[in-house]
Amino acid sequence: MEVLALLIPVSLFLGLLGLVAFLWTLRRGMYDDPDGDSQRILDTRYDDQPKPMDKDA
Repeated sequence: MEVLALLIPVSLFLGLLGLVAFLWTLRRGMYDDPDGDSQRILDTRYDDQPKPMDKDA
């Protein structure tokens, strides 16, 4: 039970550190990619239509 007195604060600290790191990257705009989005929508490699099945298989 003594180990819980150590593990709980350490886990809360690491969770808070991860949250702060995520919010920092979010405020810096590291997830924004407007140019990439505009290019990907025109790319034919990522088509939503499934490929036709082989009739021989």
